[in-house]
Formats: sequence, C-alpha cells, structure tokens
Amino acid sequence: MAAKKVDRLHVVDGTYELFRAFYGRGPDRTTAEGRPFKAVAGVVGSVLALLRDEAEAVTHLAVAFDRPIESFRNELFEGYKTGEGMDPELVEQMEPAEEALAALGVTVWPMDEWEADDALATAAARFAGEVGEVRLMTPDKDLGQCLVEGRVVQVDRMREKVIDVAALRERRGIAPASLPDWLALVGDSADGIPGLPGFGEKTVSRLLARFETLEAIPDDPAAWPEGLRGAPRLAGVLARQREEALLYRRLATLATDVPLRETLDDLRWRGAPRQRWEAYCESVGMPRWKTRPPRFDDED
Repeated sequence: MAAKKVDRLHVVDGTYELFRAFYGRGPDRTTAEGRPFKAVAGVVGSVLALLRDEAEAVTHLAVAFDRPIESFRNELFEGYKTGEGMDPELVEQMEPAEEALAALGVTVWPMDEWEADDALATAAARFAGEVGEVRLMTPDKDLGQCLVEGRVVQVDRMREKVIDVAALRERRGIAPASLPDWLALVGDSADGIPGLPGFGEKTVSRLLARFETLEAIPDDPAAWPEGLRGAPRLAGVLARQREEALLYRRLATLATDVPLRETLDDLRWRGAPRQRWEAYCESVGMPRWKTRPPRFDDED
C-alpha cells in the first residue's frame, strides 16, 4: 500500500521571526546567565504557537535562518544588504535561536552562502510534488515568486492572510515568475536593490503584465501599454540601464538548488525530545516552558 501523502509542509522564515520578536513589543528578557533572550523567546513562542495551531495542523516543519546576513549576492553587487549596523544584542541571539528550536526537535536550516529565503524557495521547489501544500510562513514579498496554484502559498500570520497566485495577481498584476523582474525595476530597499530611477510599482506592473520579462520589454515606448506617464523617458532609462536591471533581477531571484540534506520524512516533527527540551529550559532559566510543547516524542 502506498504511503499516505503528507497534507502540508510548513517552512518558516526564522530571520523574519527573530527580527519581529527583537523589535516587537514586550519586556526585555535574559537567560539565567544574563544574556539577551527576548528575540529567542519570541521565536520559540511563535513556533510553539504554530505547532499548537489546530487550523495549521503542522506535521512537517523546518525553520531557516540567515547566519550571517551576507550571502553569495554580496559578491555580485557591492550595495547588497549586509549585517553592518545590526544591533549587537540581536546578532548575539541568532545562533541561540537555532539551538532553541533544535532542542524542540525542529529541523533548522542555518544559511551561510545562501539566504533563508533561498532555503524556503528550495523547499517549495523540491517538495511541492510530495505534499498537498507547501506553506511558506512569511509575508516577505520576495517569496511571491515561489507561488504555485494549488501547491505553494505564503502565510502572513500577523495579518491572518494566505497569499496565493490569485492574491499576487490582484496585488501586483503579475504572475509569480515575473516578480524578480518587478523587483529589479522597482527596487527593494530591504535588500539593497536600487531599481531603476522613475520606475514605480504601477508602471512596472503594467509593463510586466504585458511583456512578462525584462528582455521582452521593447526599447520603443510606442509599443508600451497606452497611458503610461513618462514612457519615452522611462524607455530611455531602461535602454541605458538594462544590464544593471538584469543584475538586479539576478539578485532578486531566489535559489532553488540549495543543498538541503533532509528528505520529507526527516522534516516530520515527531514531538519535542523530552529530556533534551527539559534540560534546555532549565539551562536558560525558563522552566515553565517544559510543558509548552503540544507533544513529546516519547508519547504514542
């Protein structure tokens, strides 16, 4: 008898969760040894809440982190985002957050050459055919390029919103495959992608709704959709800076070939390993966490 198909795979952007916890409301926390712990506690609390969420029905789970922030993209473009200027207390909690989730029995993907987004994109590409649905737990617009109708969605837990292909088309007017081109022209300040001057979101959406890729956009503005303000000027900018735009698209395109070692079965969350989890809770001065997991691996 063939094995039952897994309903869902949940893949979490751990870096997003870490930043959200660090800069979010709530009291500062420290470990029993006095080390910063607010962000770690927030990540753990978020993942525990996900595991307890009956509507999400988590069975298979992985969490990806950027460590360090830099990736192969920094070698391609000097202006790409770096960890420069990050709060030292946040940096100090990056590795401990990974250790906390590992103690909970969750698969953790620490990225170095790649980014956490690349791990999510790779998981979506690799496992979409093995599960009913891959759920990318992040509101990051970059992940929109991974959406596949009926197979891959994004989940914005803060806004309680599911982002699918239809939602992307409604918001941006483009297909998922065109999103890196869209980011290349509009820019993405969070990632240090400058975009091209004068290209706003609505203009770029109309261009890519018609032409889909950078290469297909004609140099002649007369061939562009009617009614685009400043079309001759923008066409001139694109003609002069098309090579830069193609580089920006490469920066915005997520890798789908990160060498993740785990099989789908390896990503099954079998419950918190009781002894390891309880020892971890004691070590960080959080004994009340011992009973928080919804299941332990020694339970039937």
